[in-house]
Amino acid sequence: MAARFNVREAIRVAALLFVIMLLAAACGQEEGPAPPDASANTDAAPTQPAAPGAAASADVRADGTFHIVATTTQASDLSAILSAGVDGIEITPLMGAGVDPHLYQPTESDIRAMNRADMVIYSGLHLEGQFDAVFAALREQGTLVYALSQPVKDAGYVIGGFVTEQYQAGTDDPHFWFDPRNWELTVTDLAQTLAELDPDNADAYVANAELYRTQLQALFAWADEGMRSVAEGQRYLVTSHDAFQYFGSAFGWKMTAIQGISTEDEAGVRDIQETVQFVIEQGIPVLFVESSIPPNTIEAVQAAIVAGGGAARVGVRELYSDAMGMPGTFGGTYIGMIAENVLTILQSYRCAGAGARIPDWPQAIGIEPPQELLEVECGSG
Repeated sequence: MAARFNVREAIRVAALLFVIMLLAAACGQEEGPAPPDASANTDAAPTQPAAPGAAASADVRADGTFHIVATTTQASDLSAILSAGVDGIEITPLMGAGVDPHLYQPTESDIRAMNRADMVIYSGLHLEGQFDAVFAALREQGTLVYALSQPVKDAGYVIGGFVTEQYQAGTDDPHFWFDPRNWELTVTDLAQTLAELDPDNADAYVANAELYRTQLQALFAWADEGMRSVAEGQRYLVTSHDAFQYFGSAFGWKMTAIQGISTEDEAGVRDIQETVQFVIEQGIPVLFVESSIPPNTIEAVQAAIVAGGGAARVGVRELYSDAMGMPGTFGGTYIGMIAENVLTILQSYRCAGAGARIPDWPQAIGIEPPQELLEVECGSG
């Protein structure tokens, strides 16, 4: 066991050294202020590793611009919303629509962008599993690295058995944003952090957060009413990987998935067989494909159910799981992503003959679903 641990540690250290070399090379290639002294990080004791999302101090706007790098689509969306109306903000998104953050590996251009950044905003709870060495190296050089999940973790609303002292990767469920109430906590905390870092624009960050929280509260009430309109015994959501536990907990649905919480886990024949048996036993009428994961496993489950004489539809459209939709679209925003998922689930259950009611869209939410989302042809499924 000790030898195995030493090998893993050696690999981790080698990866960290490699990333530090890339960061140093990037710093030498591009003009800009030298990174602050890493000793400025006071969020962890010298003998302990920095907690996930711990923020080092950073000299923001040293060149007149607040440089923010956001890893996931959710992080990019929230950064833009909270900084609306603030001059001199540059937000660099790393991942695009439909990208799986569990598997995404940072490129050299990503590392250069993070090396230039005043602040790196990421999701956390090991969602961006391939970034661990990069984040460690950034903290070593004094870059501010902020985890959106940290306020949710601190409030005790994370699903999982995370051990604080060990910072074990992959134990907590990282999909915390699927409960809009969790996202509210994140909005408030990030706005306060931005206000402290950029005090000249503090009022704008706080005002943007207050308006957005009002919209999130209206979104939650709308989604909760709609999702609970389905009879309790029929509220099952079957997906490729286990991304919707927070969503189900928020709205009173039970989840089942072929894979675990990370898409790094591979689904085997036994996983598919167990899902088929569960779907048949519970009489679940709909299976859902996710936008960031190939449909292979869900299609295999559906085919096995049909081959056994059963019936199960595939949802009227894909669900957004780890990534949002294309920029400029309804599903390309956090509110649109949640609302489109709710519409997709309710419409799919309607097409399967289950009772489901879609409430009127709240006027308190600034954006509205496009008409094509509201008009669905059920087809054969």
